[in-house]
Amino acid sequence: MPKRRKISAFVKILFALFVVCGVLVAGGYYVLTTVEPITTEPEPETQCRVDLADGKYSLKVEQAVSATTVGGVAFSRDLPPEAVTVAYATVWQETAFYNLEYGDRDSLGLFQQRPSQEWGDPEEILDPVYSSRAFYDALVEVDGWEGRPVFEAAQAVQRSADGYAYDQHEKLSARMQEVFTGTRGSGLTCWYDRETLASLTGGEADPAGAEQEMARVFGVEPAALTDAPESPTGDRGWAMALWAVAHAEEYGLTSVAYNDRVWRASDGTEGAAEWQSYVTDTRGELVLG
Repeated sequence: MPKRRKISAFVKILFALFVVCGVLVAGGYYVLTTVEPITTEPEPETQCRVDLADGKYSLKVEQAVSATTVGGVAFSRDLPPEAVTVAYATVWQETAFYNLEYGDRDSLGLFQQRPSQEWGDPEEILDPVYSSRAFYDALVEVDGWEGRPVFEAAQAVQRSADGYAYDQHEKLSARMQEVFTGTRGSGLTCWYDRETLASLTGGEADPAGAEQEMARVFGVEPAALTDAPESPTGDRGWAMALWAVAHAEEYGLTSVAYNDRVWRASDGTEGAAEWQSYVTDTRGELVLG
């Protein structure tokens, strides 16, 4: 009898486990088939995208602001696009296009230039337009810089501890130069988080301020684009348009139009940040809104 009771108790335990498992399976099936999945869309983030010849590359707005400025200053010096490639490789290595207020010893700014080495006063060096001009002025003094490897030309200007470090940035810098010198047209777009976008669309734009700064960067006023001579650096009109997109948040711009394309400030969802077709009778003029 004791043995039979043990078997009976064991069978009851197995049966109970079977019932519990069955309930759990049935309950899980019910949940999977009747409960709607929770879906959440990620909040849009402020970001820029560069359309390179061999793919797309993401930049923070601050980086795009710096890249358009460094490239733009080359137009004011009538420099070849290769000078922009050297400058970009330098800035990638030194600061990754962030205008730093600190650095090794007294180094400052995009290019990490040092006041003690007669690059200028701290306030001047922290001005990206000034620091870019200073870099290009030093670059063109390097004998035969155009024929040198990018890292060698950069090192001749910077005289850093490891000149070969600039070499790793050459390919990306050359691709970026094609965009920011205007060669690839509408190759930059930016979009914003909802709070920033609301501030842009609800605020007051300052196109006059943007145009004044563009004249300082490019050496030509946007209004004079149609009469300006061609530049050896690239397509000045498109370079200006991309500068305006990158600086849209700073100047409250919600639209930038050039030739037959227009960019409008958006949160980037469903392709809203892409440049769109634009019908205009004023081809060659840059229109900020």
